[in-house]
Amino acid sequence: MILDKDLAILYGAETKALNQAVKRNIERFPDEFMFRLNKQENDEILRSQFVTLEMGRYSKYLPYAFTEYGVAMLSSVLNSKKAIQVNIQIIKTFVRLREIIISNKELRQKIEELEKKNEKRFKVIFDVIRRLLDAGKKEPLKEIGFRDRKKKK
Repeated sequence: MILDKDLAILYGAETKALNQAVKRNIERFPDEFMFRLNKQENDEILRSQFVTLEMGRYSKYLPYAFTEYGVAMLSSVLNSKKAIQVNIQIIKTFVRLREIIISNKELRQKIEELEKKNEKRFKVIFDVIRRLLDAGKKEPLKEIGFRDRKKKK
């Protein structure tokens, strides 16, 4: 998903102009291409980006979120050379992300199959591999080195 304001920055346009172009061609943007965030979703995004919000700095309209399909459709609505080049790069990024997700999922499945076959012999190895695959869960580093017992912390 990419928000309308972020796409506008990439295209070098105003968010309002981008949204107007979309509204003029709304039949090209079904729900699976684009949707408007609800207030709660919008507030969560803003809250995660800013500690305090400044009065009057943010749009009173809820933003649109575009899927990969919606971004592709934008190239037919925004007919500038820059819009076409930006769309190409965004689509390539979406495709690459999908490839990474699929390959990671396939790798995990293969490892789980091997683990079932050789559970006891390779348990230590599989534990290490599983920790590497779970990149989001980082363990604190253990301290190494010499510590002087005479000095107090």
